[in-house]
Amino acid sequence: MGKTTVAKRLVFHVGGYDPITPHAGAQRRFVRELRRFELTWSVKASSGAMHESVDQTQWRVITDGPNWHVETDFRLIRWDDVIEQFHRQTIWQRIPLGVIAFLDFVTAGALWGYLRTNWHYAMFFLYPFVMFGALIATACFVGVYALHASETIPAIITIGVLAALVLGCWRRLHLGSLFDDWIFSRAYVRRGNATIEQRLHRIAQEIVSVARGSDADEILVVGHSLGAVMAVDLLDQALKLDPSLGRAGIPVTFLSIGSSILKIGLHRGAKRFRAAVERVARAPGIFWGDYQARIDIMNFYNINPMAEMSLSTEHGPVVKLVEFSRMLERVMYRSIRLRFFRVHCQFISGNDKRALYDYFMLVCGPVSAKRQTITADGALSMIGDDGALVSKLAGSEPLSEPARPA
Repeated sequence: MGKTTVAKRLVFHVGGYDPITPHAGAQRRFVRELRRFELTWSVKASSGAMHESVDQTQWRVITDGPNWHVETDFRLIRWDDVIEQFHRQTIWQRIPLGVIAFLDFVTAGALWGYLRTNWHYAMFFLYPFVMFGALIATACFVGVYALHASETIPAIITIGVLAALVLGCWRRLHLGSLFDDWIFSRAYVRRGNATIEQRLHRIAQEIVSVARGSDADEILVVGHSLGAVMAVDLLDQALKLDPSLGRAGIPVTFLSIGSSILKIGLHRGAKRFRAAVERVARAPGIFWGDYQARIDIMNFYNINPMAEMSLSTEHGPVVKLVEFSRMLERVMYRSIRLRFFRVHCQFISGNDKRALYDYFMLVCGPVSAKRQTITADGALSMIGDDGALVSKLAGSEPLSEPARPA
């Protein structure tokens, strides 16, 4: 089962398709939300300086309770450069590529899969393309009407005004980012991405190396949103390098949070990816937990991803259902519940209330992520009101680091 408590943890976090927040912004958001974690759990936490490389951005996190001390080496896997490449394409490139991506996911059965498993996700898929179609239809109608109603307005002026309106709505409704998301996803299904594949291979080598020689108590791989897809590929590459990963050496835990695994996995052309999912699920040295939230339309709720991909359910994730309304103060919850991207980001944000799911408790807390996932109430019954580990946990397994005073 592995250790219940940890004093040193190594975290590899793969974020989702987030064109708004690059790697430096992600670190600032992490530090901001870490403050909420301190208040909620009555602990102390600090974050060190950020160190950047081509493949990852890392910083150190120190967390303390009355009878525990944890050092976390947090590594954010970078792919902001890949996102930026798609963002730099002109609108005239993105529109046809987006339409092709839409038709591809429809004809490959993905849309039907979304409707079957979670109609909210189907609406998320359809939204940018339906909105774009409505914009074009409206612009054409208004343009034709204007040309027929007034012979004094030159056609070129009418077309220019309509184009400005379409472009304005394109930006205001974030259609460009949403188109890019699906354009990237289609490319990832069909031919992969050379930059990401090479990067994941280098990080997989790093994981295998530290799993054999690090003094960490736990290696935690976290994939949020579309990052869960790349986290699967990362672990698959690591298993190809070392099939015994997690069995001999440091335990390895994989957490998919607000996952888009089925976004890719339900596409008929994603045979390579489904095979990778099955290899990771079957790996005896890797524990997989999958956290799903009802209100988040960008994830799949209350489903077994293995079953939906027609893979064996003998092995697979421990599925945990979470309610954001129980994690946030009422005012905060009501202010974000209709801001769908902000709701999706609650998976990587701090909580106002103690709950069975808490991102920072999983990546920075004194209880192993595996133990938190397999326990019905997460860390709720393991951390006292004063932030201390309860006596039965603190006494059952000595911490590998001496406890520091608060």
